[in-house]
Amino acid sequence: MDFEGERREMVEALTTRESLSEQTARAMRTVPRHEFVPEPRREYAYVDRPLPIGEGQTISAPHMVAIMTDLLELSPGTTVLEIGTGCGDHAAVTAEVVGAENVYTVEYHRRLAETARETLERTGYGEVSVRVGDGRDGWPEHASYDRAYLTCAASDFPKQVVEQVRDGGVLLAPLGDTTQVLTRATKTETGLQRERYSRVRFVPLK
Repeated sequence: MDFEGERREMVEALTTRESLSEQTARAMRTVPRHEFVPEPRREYAYVDRPLPIGEGQTISAPHMVAIMTDLLELSPGTTVLEIGTGCGDHAAVTAEVVGAENVYTVEYHRRLAETARETLERTGYGEVSVRVGDGRDGWPEHASYDRAYLTCAASDFPKQVVEQVRDGGVLLAPLGDTTQVLTRATKTETGLQRERYSRVRFVPLK
């Protein structure tokens, strides 16, 4: 299959529809999403929808990865904590902007973490740090982070993740139980200043 052609077409459509920044569009054009999709569903890698990756988890739809990347307002050298590695695709897009050595990602399911680590290595993002553990705990050894985001739904930003983000840093997550809303928060000395965006649907935080 012409995966590169499909990827270009997908990003062109997303850029038009979502008004993506050039930085995010460039990252989406570069990361070989099909390498992160399980073989039986690889032909659908550039269809704009989530796909199952095992363990009851999914790879997020391309438009959601792009929107979240834009909302985080990343730049080279930004240190990022990701909760929910999944297959590693979202971490790769983030790494394409900030540098792989600046991305730390936590995955609850050992098999997914191991597969993600292998795929990230194979596709040139081997410096992304992957840990197996409970995402609610974050990854304190590498704190503080400039940004943190969840690729899974939670009732609120996990307390320990918030603590691991520096003052002035940004958090992003789908928040809510039955109904989820993509929420961005800036950490200040007095708490989190929140901005709510679109309704979304993500698998729950394990």
